[in-house]
Amino acid sequence: MADREKGGFWVGLTAGFFYPVTWIGRSEYRHAERLPPTGGALLVLNHVSHLDPAVDAVFVHRNKRVPRFMAKASLFSVPMFGRMLAGSGGIPVYRGSGSAGDSLRAAHAALREGKVVVIYPEGTITKDPAGWPKRPYTGVARLALENDVPVIPIARWGTHDIWNGYTKKFRPLPRKKVVHSVGLPVDLSAQRQGEASSGTLREVTELLMREVVTLLSEVRGEEPPAAAPEAENSR
Repeated sequence: MADREKGGFWVGLTAGFFYPVTWIGRSEYRHAERLPPTGGALLVLNHVSHLDPAVDAVFVHRNKRVPRFMAKASLFSVPMFGRMLAGSGGIPVYRGSGSAGDSLRAAHAALREGKVVVIYPEGTITKDPAGWPKRPYTGVARLALENDVPVIPIARWGTHDIWNGYTKKFRPLPRKKVVHSVGLPVDLSAQRQGEASSGTLREVTELLMREVVTLLSEVRGEEPPAAAPEAENSR
């Protein structure tokens, strides 16, 4: 059995805060053994609730790894939470600014150092009323193609029933089930051989999100829509 990855003071403090938060839901983990016990990995998830980072962090931590989240830069200025995010290895994303390349460089470095990086390719919670993912950004493809690490799709479902960010409804009771379903690593060996053109980046991005949607469809027992809702300024 693999030893737990060491996280340090801020990871321990964050875990002490997040674990109780996630007890408001009933966790179900499917195929968690597919998470690599060591080495770099890129975890690709859908995003349906502001509660997602907490439950996703606990999910990864319970499987003995320390998650490094790519998060909007504005979150790092939130009192206490921002300090916890930065101290636990969070990676700020400066979308739409000259610092965007810096955020990717930090994520590349984390992967090459053998860390687990968590990314929500949609950039924010979906606005689809039914909760299906919207069209993702291509940053996930850049990370997946330029790093020889497992790229693992994961679907998470149920957090929006507890905290719905767009309707502003918080319903902790009765306790809802929150499911994480882990897919197999996506084989990108062919795509890594060629040039990372804009077309390739979009192709790989859509491929990864299709894998997430397939897992989500299985969890929900429903067919997804034919096309994802458009994200604002998708790239």
